[in-house]
Amino acid sequence: MRISIETAVNQSIDSVWSGFDQSLFGKLAPPFPPVNLLRFDGSEQGDEVHLELNFIFFKQIWVSVITENVKTDKEIYFIDRGTRLPFFLKFWQHKHRIVKSVDMKRGIHSLIIDEIEFESPFGFLLYPVLFLQFLYRKPIYRKIFS
Repeated sequence: MRISIETAVNQSIDSVWSGFDQSLFGKLAPPFPPVNLLRFDGSEQGDEVHLELNFIFFKQIWVSVITENVKTDKEIYFIDRGTRLPFFLKFWQHKHRIVKSVDMKRGIHSLIIDEIEFESPFGFLLYPVLFLQFLYRKPIYRKIFS
């Protein structure tokens, strides 16, 4: 299954890229389940992110590895792929894209695009939950990168 959510912001792709750090990661975490960041190496190829998801009665560990990081004049992106996933996921890949998009009228300089691919035994039941969790990021991105 695939999810793609796009957010327009008024900073350059380089400015937005420099803001993709541990602080931003913490602000983007949805209210449920609470996430405990166990390890954050960064967003370069080979870096790892380890999370603990707290579902009140049980916890799940999620480990992702940055498998690709590309920078051009028009786009910067990195891909994180789940290597240890919660029980409700069989596959996870998240491409974080920052794309140059100049719209002088609206003051937009970049698009932040979250492209998620996942497989789950719960399929269509999980899709709306994940969609809403990534939709939750839009106002945060706008506030931070305005």
